[in-house]
Amino acid sequence: MRNPSRRLLVLHADPVFAERVREAAHPRFKLEWISGWKALPDAVREAAPSGLLVVDPYFDRAKHDGPAPNLHALLRNFPSTPVVAAPSDHVDRLRDVGTLGEWGVSDVIDVLEDTVHTMQVRIEGARGRPLRTLLEREVPASVPGRGRAILDAAVDVVATGGHARDLARDLHLSPATLLRWCRRSGIPVPRRLLVWMRALLAAELLDDPGQTVLGVALACGYSSDRTLRRALYSATGFGPTGLRNRGAFKTVAAAFVAELKECRRASAQYV
Repeated sequence: MRNPSRRLLVLHADPVFAERVREAAHPRFKLEWISGWKALPDAVREAAPSGLLVVDPYFDRAKHDGPAPNLHALLRNFPSTPVVAAPSDHVDRLRDVGTLGEWGVSDVIDVLEDTVHTMQVRIEGARGRPLRTLLEREVPASVPGRGRAILDAAVDVVATGGHARDLARDLHLSPATLLRWCRRSGIPVPRRLLVWMRALLAAELLDDPGQTVLGVALACGYSSDRTLRRALYSATGFGPTGLRNRGAFKTVAAAFVAELKECRRASAQYV
């Protein structure tokens, strides 16, 4: 499994914030500054499918205007690109947070208060937002808090191109302890769990018709489209084309939840 190379596109006029973004991005992202709304679609297209975007939704707008229609259009045209909003100020704009969420913005950075570390967390977490939504909505209530913590950490590990050993490290556990916790919590063992998380990430991208299978594979850490196909067949019984025809994310999500239920039944022997 390879670590995907990611580009972080930034459209923002505040030089102080720009320097903090630079600190937050290093060394995980290749940082690129965008000159304006007109240049943004081509930049996003070139950065796809692994690129992320940090944008001031009020860039080049009058002081009391709402979020730019250009951002709304971008989110419609590139639904699989994670976008983190960084509003340039707070004047009468708290009301717009709900609008940005409805448009599809993954998260919002507070340019005045968020620390560099907080910004890192928000930027890194943007890619995994659909997975977190799935886990919050679909994971059976019978999965204990410990299991949910492992699932949540697995989202972060996969979003950053990590492996099972990284999951154990992030949870401050030995690999053997993590394996035992997974079994007792009724969730897949670490390697299998990360297979599912990558499959869900890939499915999200496959639902965007503008993404190629090879591009999706590379963005999710696979060395080739063939490797991605094998992983998807192993998890769901379908390849990329079959998943696209059925609705990739909903199909993979349903298969994952079904496996969670099987794992929960099997976990009774470890209690």
